[in-house]
Amino acid sequence: MASRSGLSPELVSRFVALGLVDAERDARGRLWFRPSAPSAIARVQRLRTGLGLNYAAIGVVLDLLDRIERLEIALRRSEQAAKEQTPWT
Repeated sequence: MASRSGLSPELVSRFVALGLVDAERDARGRLWFRPSAPSAIARVQRLRTGLGLNYAAIGVVLDLLDRIERLEIALRRSEQAAKEQTPWT
């Protein structure tokens, strides 16, 4: 994952340790990443370089972005359900 993202293995491990990128460890201690990991790593890097945020702030921003996404999904579902329940007159 490190070579694919252009980062050092230590930095990728740090992202995992800080909870910025999800990964699982196998019995040998190797990290296994989800298919979405490269985009998650790129997102962390964009927040770091683009906004100059420290890693703690990046964690907060990522949590807020995830919350916003969940709220938008719930709103769309709610709007769709309201449309489906509205009888034609």
